[in-house]
Amino acid sequence: MPFLITIVFLSLFSSASTTSSAPYTPTDYILLNSGASSNTTSDDEARHWAADGDDRYSNTSSFSSIASYLEPSVTEVPYMTARIFHGDFTYKFPVSPGPKFLRLYFYPTQYPGLDMTASFFSVTANKYTLLSNFSAYLVSSASPPQAFIVKEFVITVGTEQMLDVTFSPSPNSFAFINGIEIVSMPANLYTGQTYGSILLVDTNYFFELENITALETAYRLNVGGRDILSVEDSGMFRTWSQDGDYIFGAAFGITPYQPNATIKYTEATPVYTAPEVLYETARTMGPIASINLNYNLTWVFTVDPGFYYLVRLHFCETETFLQYINQRVFNIFINNHTALKGMDVIGLSGGNGIPVYKDYVVWVPQSVNDLWVALHPQTREKPQFYDAILNGLEIFKLSNWDGSLAAPNPRPETVLLAEKHSKMKGKFLKQKSVIVGATLSIIVPMVLIFVFWLRKHLLRTTEALNRRKVERPKQKCTENWVTKHVTYSYMVNLDRV
Repeated sequence: MPFLITIVFLSLFSSASTTSSAPYTPTDYILLNSGASSNTTSDDEARHWAADGDDRYSNTSSFSSIASYLEPSVTEVPYMTARIFHGDFTYKFPVSPGPKFLRLYFYPTQYPGLDMTASFFSVTANKYTLLSNFSAYLVSSASPPQAFIVKEFVITVGTEQMLDVTFSPSPNSFAFINGIEIVSMPANLYTGQTYGSILLVDTNYFFELENITALETAYRLNVGGRDILSVEDSGMFRTWSQDGDYIFGAAFGITPYQPNATIKYTEATPVYTAPEVLYETARTMGPIASINLNYNLTWVFTVDPGFYYLVRLHFCETETFLQYINQRVFNIFINNHTALKGMDVIGLSGGNGIPVYKDYVVWVPQSVNDLWVALHPQTREKPQFYDAILNGLEIFKLSNWDGSLAAPNPRPETVLLAEKHSKMKGKFLKQKSVIVGATLSIIVPMVLIFVFWLRKHLLRTTEALNRRKVERPKQKCTENWVTKHVTYSYMVNLDRV
């Protein structure tokens, strides 16, 4: 029998200043600091986290614990405390019907009496399998390493108005969680869109993304700009990361910055679609058409194979010299297949400063673990500029036919290889510094001896030339000329002087 705990929240808002001016105010906003015995506030004092209980909930299935060590990059809330499960454990959250962001926070450090490398567990939410035999240790240790892990899902709650989140340890193992966040979102933001609005790439068919589909956020990027913090989002506390780690090749393009641009949202692209700061920056190919025509502006992402993915591309022309259609037109490619020919942001949005987005669904087969997004100028319409632009990008994994989003952990040998590479790199750098130091200890004295000898030789040569000048007073010779002449003579032929 799973151990049930019911937590009732009226509405826990971070602060009036955080949500009153936000484009969207969530109906349900829950922040749960797992393992904490009292309510806490985040380090930026912007969000308030509720404790999930105290020792009243301790039993053979669950107990709270405190991290043995907190890395400098890890915030105290919610990662200092955790709830540990040795048996099935279910949180029951009463919420309103509709789609919700469900965010799970994991910090796989050492906790007293526990071996984090032995932690494997599954997580379900209502009828969806989010994680299966999940190892936070293996995921955080894979390349690139992560100090903490945030798993974000989109779950639609039905008329039962309850979101059950269950943690189930694997045999002879344990589960843990540091924090849980639930935020409602507008209907049809990602799921439940009008049929015919999402193209299935490399086919002539449209994908129907129904409310019964669960999503997992794979990537959310602010293209060409800085990280956008959760409190800067348009009311749903999404985080937007920089895109630099995913650009393919050396041609990064340029990143125009338009901080004073006026963003004009529309019914098709509501104000909560993405924060205004997302449209202040972009990545374009540059001003030289001949260069742009010979490469693609490309991003590459590592994904779990065997799933469909929703790819959302955000666009907005904010540069003042772009006001009309057929000025910047480009093609969109996803996984080497044409998603759209002739993307004209002004033509699609209706004008400068008006944001717009395009959604595509792509299948990633079992034999592939990369997802490519590429842009290339189109020449057929002979636009004014052979260029392309992108402001933001979101990628979501879609649940399969049995409601599962679970994927295998990184292979242990991959993690060990990454750790070995890191150690070998450190060892190589150490050996390299020793070799360089030893080499310099030999070379430097030799160079000093050579410089001393050269200086002495030049002085003797200069004195000899001066004596000749005294014997031939009619020959004019400046000191600068002597120095240059002697230096040149020495470089050409040491025996000549």
